[in-house]
This record gives sequence, structure tokens and C-alpha cells, in this order.
Amino acid sequence: MEGLFTLDNFITLGMLTLLQMVLGLDNLLYISMESGQAPPSEQKRVRLLGIGIAIVLRIVLLFVLVSLIDLFQDPVFGFHLEGIVGGEFNIHSLIVLAGGVFIIYTSVKEIWHMMSFKEHNEDQHNSKQKSVTRIIISIIIMNLVFSFDSILSAIALTDVFWVMAVAIVIGGVMMIWLAGKVTAFLKKNRMYEVLGLFILFIVGIMLMSEGGHLAHMEFFGSEITPMSKGTFYFVIITLVIIDIVQGRYQKKISGGLN
Repeated sequence: MEGLFTLDNFITLGMLTLLQMVLGLDNLLYISMESGQAPPSEQKRVRLLGIGIAIVLRIVLLFVLVSLIDLFQDPVFGFHLEGIVGGEFNIHSLIVLAGGVFIIYTSVKEIWHMMSFKEHNEDQHNSKQKSVTRIIISIIIMNLVFSFDSILSAIALTDVFWVMAVAIVIGGVMMIWLAGKVTAFLKKNRMYEVLGLFILFIVGIMLMSEGGHLAHMEFFGSEITPMSKGTFYFVIITLVIIDIVQGRYQKKISGGLN
């Protein structure tokens, strides 16, 4: 028992907690934007329930992955159209691909609704109660999709279950705290909602590329390579800078016309 609570384990816990926070930035954005669609009085409850249930399921998933990791990595099926497309799909790759498709669909749908603002407001007014349940379920599912990388990284760093479980709980608590702040920021700065949705779209592309890489997919003889976190963060920073510059430029133009 004493061997469990060693200095090495606590150092590993710190590393895993930091890893959870770094790998969870894209998940945080999704949670913030998704919970922001709920009625204001329900948003805190949506985040607490969604992330809270997801934390429990993450720990269950951790236990399953530790026990049955080979089942998630072994190919389930494959197909090959010579010279066009092919791949060998396992459970891990299928879950990541499904998550990418869902996020791309969600972001495109919300961008389309923003382009028809009146229709978007009517949809929100007519289905508030239904949307709360759907949002909580979406947060739970996507939280599990995003958790695969962090859990597999944790398994690679340590085999001590309590260290991995505590890191997951700390990461979840941090998400609950930060998601509220990000949601409040987006509510006060509505102009950044469009930017957030396009970043969410890129998150979907990143998941698609990762899932394709896990499935060893090829298109016209070229193997799909995953988008690195460094590339992802660089794209986000570039989009934010473009948005800021464009906003200030528009203000100058408006000031010049007046």
C-alpha cells in the first residue's frame, strides 16, 4: 500500500494533470459553445451534469482500456479499393472518426443557422427543454471521444490506476470551472461565436485526420497523417489574430465613413 503513494506517483500525477489540461483545450471549447446554447438558467447545471457524468464514464473507460486495450486496437473490418481508398478500422478509430463527423456536422449546422438568424431564434424558442437533454448527452459523448488520447497517454506513462483516475477528476473539475468562464466570455462577445464555430470545425477535421491515421486510411495512394496539436494551436492563434485585425480594421473604416 505504501508503494502506491510514492514521490514518483505524485510527480506522474502532476504530469498527467497538465496533460489533461493541454489535450482538453479543444474539448473545453466544445463544452463552452454547446452549453451556451442552453437557456441561461440551465447552463451551469448542463455543464455540471454533462462533465460530471463524463468524469465517471471516463474512469469506467479507463478501467476498460486498461483491461481490454487490445480489443480497441485490433482491426474490426477493412476495405480496399485499389489506388482509390482503403483502411483497417478498429474500435478506437471508429469512435474518433464518428466524433469528428459529429463535430463537423454540429459546427456547420450552427454556422448555417447564424446565417438565417430569425430561424435560429425560433428553433431555440421552440425546443429549449429538449435541447437541454440533447446538450448534456452531446457533452458526455464528446467528452468520451476526446478522452481517448489523454487516457492512452496516461496508460503509457503509468500503470497506477489511482494516479490516472485522480488526474481525470482534476481535469474534469478544471473543465467545469473554465467552461463557465469561456461561455460567459462568448456571451458578452457574441462576435467571437463565429470564430469559435470555425475553430470547432477545425477540431472536427483534426479528429477526422486522427481517426483516419489510426485506421491506416489511404486516399489515392497517400496515407492520412494526423494533424498535430502544434498545428492545431497555430491555426487557432492565426484565426484569432485575423479576427482581431479584421475587427479593428472595420472599426477604422466605419470611423472614416462617419
